[in-house]
Amino acid sequence: MANPAFPDTAKTLVLDGPAGALEVAVDLPEPAEARPLVAVVCHPLPTEGGTMHNKVVTMVARSLRELGATTVRFNFRGTGASEGAFDHGKGEREDLGAVVEWVRAARPDAALWLAGFSFGSFVSLSAAARLQPDALISIAPPVSGRGWDFSAIEIPEVPWLVVQGDADEIVDAQAVYAWIEGLARKPQLVRMIDTSHFFHRKLIDLRGAIQHEVKAWLPDA
Repeated sequence: MANPAFPDTAKTLVLDGPAGALEVAVDLPEPAEARPLVAVVCHPLPTEGGTMHNKVVTMVARSLRELGATTVRFNFRGTGASEGAFDHGKGEREDLGAVVEWVRAARPDAALWLAGFSFGSFVSLSAAARLQPDALISIAPPVSGRGWDFSAIEIPEVPWLVVQGDADEIVDAQAVYAWIEGLARKPQLVRMIDTSHFFHRKLIDLRGAIQHEVKAWLPDA
């Protein structure tokens, strides 16, 4: 099927993905604040209930819209109205690639940022070398104990933010800090004190941290 046009109002639509239909939600900033920037946000592990409606995902998207970005959330294969079945990160990278291809075809003059929460950060980071975004945002990247191999990930030379809660009960925060310490090129790191994996009671703090750290990266309006 032919993919729909990029909407000029907030809309949920369906793209032709590599495993079938992909459910996509596009949200726009206030017109007076709009910048030539589209941020694609990836959700956490679908086998544990992660969807594009996850509260951390929606807060990341909201944070970026308030800075003038158009945001695109989508459900990985086998999640929500997206067809196919969970593919342990490989197929999910292909899903992300299909969404990015659609965005770039529709908005060729816009900067493209990739963001992800938990499993979504693994997918966005592992696809980054191929997709070459203009910036990366990684929230609670699952670098240990989850079966995701971060050792071979190549990070392009672009601005990159990592936000990690010190009291994360799912991702080992110390493992994240050790992983960053071993990287040749390190991201901007925000360590959030007394903060759990899902940022319970800390979502507004997450919004503030993201906006403070990425403001300097924004393209001119």
